[in-house]
Amino acid sequence: MKPQRHKIMLVDDNLSNLAIGRSMLKDHYEVYPVPSGARLFEVLEHVTPALILLDVLMPGMDGFEVIRRLKASGRWEEVPVIFLTSRKDEGSELEGLSLGAIDYVAKPFSAPLLLQRIRNQLLLEAHRKELKRYSEDLEGIVKEKTAQVMDLQMTVISTLADMLEYRDDETGGHVLRTQRYLDIMVGKLLETGLYSEEMARLDLDFLVPSALLHDIGKIAISDSILRKPGPLDREEFEEMKKHSRLGADAIGRISDKTAEHAFLRHAQTIALTHHEKWDGSGYPDGLAGFDIPLEGRLMAVADVYDALVSDRPYKKAMSPGQARRIILEGRGKHFDPVLVDVFEMVCGELEQVVQEFAGIRGEAAGAPAEAIAHFAAGRPSARPAAAGLQAG
Repeated sequence: MKPQRHKIMLVDDNLSNLAIGRSMLKDHYEVYPVPSGARLFEVLEHVTPALILLDVLMPGMDGFEVIRRLKASGRWEEVPVIFLTSRKDEGSELEGLSLGAIDYVAKPFSAPLLLQRIRNQLLLEAHRKELKRYSEDLEGIVKEKTAQVMDLQMTVISTLADMLEYRDDETGGHVLRTQRYLDIMVGKLLETGLYSEEMARLDLDFLVPSALLHDIGKIAISDSILRKPGPLDREEFEEMKKHSRLGADAIGRISDKTAEHAFLRHAQTIALTHHEKWDGSGYPDGLAGFDIPLEGRLMAVADVYDALVSDRPYKKAMSPGQARRIILEGRGKHFDPVLVDVFEMVCGELEQVVQEFAGIRGEAAGAPAEAIAHFAAGRPSARPAAAGLQAG
């Protein structure tokens, strides 16, 4: 089988030049003589050439206009173009090269010179395509390996978070649920355009996954506190509160030993600030209002909501309706008022997440008064075992 020959388009308004050029090239290439720039674009709709030989001086659409359209087309911008010209001035050559021509051949031209110029350019084009394919293949391999590493990292982190949940003696699923809540709220922020400037500064690819580590500091809290089947006293509560800073410090040590990464940056911010309160009564730093990073303000809503709808060693789960009323009660006190409005917009979706994990719960008669009072005051004192919230 004969190897397929390259297609060459020869564009010139002079019919004699077309005939001479075709005669020079026909034994080596499949030649398409084209008498004008306008006709070239008609032919290109049906044939894609390996190279275009383009006359500069043509009536109507000259060679400069043709190459401008080629390079702006999105379809033929990569087809190499050699200009054919009888002009001797350097200005026209420079203009053609600046527009994307790869070479100039002066007319009248000799067959050996023209063939060699075409051969050289086709060889360069073949090398360029091969290099591009290699680069794309290499990029694909790198992306695949990176994805594998990221999957491994996320699996390790998820397993670590799950182990922490088992140690915390919770019902399980806290990390996954809070991630889902966070994802839903972030989606609503993007949809509504609220806090657009703050959102623009976040790396949304890593914000939600980084929430996996929000309670990682609990690893350093003793079992006698973490698994206590009743309310914590003041001293125990102060010890529990340390988990925010312990978690942020641990993530910081990881960051110090690795390249800077948005995942760790968001994880550290969330771990440190998700127990801060809008009115400044939270911990560990007593931040208030917009001094609390958006990641922490979002996680505060997701974390407390999940604590309310989940069984804990010191309380039974509330219904989503009860939890919703408590979140609304905390507007402007515990929580960012705007984020409480966002929470209210999506609370139906959050309830679906609760139902997926725990089954549909019927609405109880009402939220325990003790829980609302403690929640609004934010006191770190002992709470009724059936109602209050412990840190975390």
